[in-house]
Amino acid sequence: MKEYKLLSWPDLPAEFRRTGFRRLLSDLSQRHLSEAALLRRDGVKPAEVRALLKFLAARHVLDVRQAEPSASKWRPDLAGWLRRLTA
Repeated sequence: MKEYKLLSWPDLPAEFRRTGFRRLLSDLSQRHLSEAALLRRDGVKPAEVRALLKFLAARHVLDVRQAEPSASKWRPDLAGWLRRLTA
């Protein structure tokens, strides 16, 4: 899975000058985020998020990296919950 971070603020065309897009850009300027994380944001449709990423990539203002595999914290909790449930 890829993660994205904004390298510099581009001059946005009219289609991306809404509050939802500015929030996405603000988040992207602070840290690397996956496309899935961006899609969960309110105020912007999935197709619009993808269009924004494509626009930013075309302007070469995105740092793209492969996400590191994360150790899921809920699985041990789920296993413990199942053991208590069946006990």
